[in-house]
Amino acid sequence: MRISFLLLTASLCALVLLLAPASEGCGPGRGYGKRRLPKKLIPLAYKQFSPNVAEKTLGASGRPEGKITRNSERFKELTPNYNTDIIFKDEEDTGADRLMTQRCKDKLNSLAISVMNMWPGVKLRVTEGWDEDGHHSEDSLHYEGRAVDITTSDRDRNKYAMLARLAVEAGFDWVYYESKAHIHCSVKSEHSVATKTGGCFPGDAQVILEDGTTKQMCDLHPGERVLASSTTDGHGPLLYSPILSFLDRQPNITKIFYIIGTNVGLNITLTAAHLIFVTDCTGRLNELGWQETAEGPFLGSTRRARPSWEAGLRTVFASEVQPGHCVLTSQGKVATLSVVTFVEEQKITGLYAPLTQHGSIVVNGILASCYAAVDNHHLAHWVLAPLRFFYSFMGPSEPQTDGLHWYPWLLQRLGKMLLDAGHFHPWGIEQGHR
Repeated sequence: MRISFLLLTASLCALVLLLAPASEGCGPGRGYGKRRLPKKLIPLAYKQFSPNVAEKTLGASGRPEGKITRNSERFKELTPNYNTDIIFKDEEDTGADRLMTQRCKDKLNSLAISVMNMWPGVKLRVTEGWDEDGHHSEDSLHYEGRAVDITTSDRDRNKYAMLARLAVEAGFDWVYYESKAHIHCSVKSEHSVATKTGGCFPGDAQVILEDGTTKQMCDLHPGERVLASSTTDGHGPLLYSPILSFLDRQPNITKIFYIIGTNVGLNITLTAAHLIFVTDCTGRLNELGWQETAEGPFLGSTRRARPSWEAGLRTVFASEVQPGHCVLTSQGKVATLSVVTFVEEQKITGLYAPLTQHGSIVVNGILASCYAAVDNHHLAHWVLAPLRFFYSFMGPSEPQTDGLHWYPWLLQRLGKMLLDAGHFHPWGIEQGHR
């Protein structure tokens, strides 16, 4: 067992060495061994917001959860911010501008440091925080302590465009260069941060075993063979791929799941950051991907002429799937295109992320990736090759303890250093979850 551990460690070290030049090659010349240059900060334009979606959508700060008053039960969710590096206008003289959620406080404190580093002698200034007097629109996040309006202490408006960029870098979930007089920033609710991160399936999701029977995800074990795609890009025929291990397994954790429904009645449930195969399917609904064959290891190994939809097949995060997209569904032993007719959300307890040898899996009759958090299925499949090789060589893992597997946990931290943040789902690696 010591030899096998050393083998996996050596493989991981080799992977880090392969990736390292890419991370250090940002300087002049060849770049290897040189210090990384500071990231170039691009100021926001007037009226620009980041990310480029509406504030109260899932990709930004999320939906409002209702006003918080001093007499409400949720008032205890607000915490005062007494950071001396931040100036609070507090024109009401009630201390209301100092009250905010812990997440908002953390981002604001981080931004205060960035402001002092960018402009020595200048501090961050908060002009609006929690609102208890009804000065904002009905569904404003100011009423929940999730939004702040900010300036610099010297009120130099020439600095505000860069201040907005610093707020983005500090981790605010939505930043808006709203007015010549201030920058508006907001964050997700504490509840959404706790429940919407990750990339997994629920425990009652169904997979198809080699003998044709179905089994719930929570009862699945390494070594069992499940229906999957034979190729990394999802274009290949279906086969039965062995479960090597679980990248994540947390039976008692409650999260927000996306339910993606199709016109054939098949629905798949998975978390926001999980990858799923989709294509734009207008006018292509009658094209079959693969035909059934009576023999051979592949299901449907006899191919028709190459379908035109193959060129558009790709993986996207579950939160990006929209009605009108098409997904690959397996009805019997044939993979076909089916139209997405609805996308809904639901809180479900239990999450499971099995890893197959081929990096994909058919869940509830719909083909999905085994990977999450990062936006590139091929990259995820490649960096997990050492782990798949290890389990293929040594045999499937023994029943593991609940929680995130150490290998993807380590890859996430390497990825955050080596890749731009835009490659990750905004909820994909929050608080260390998949």
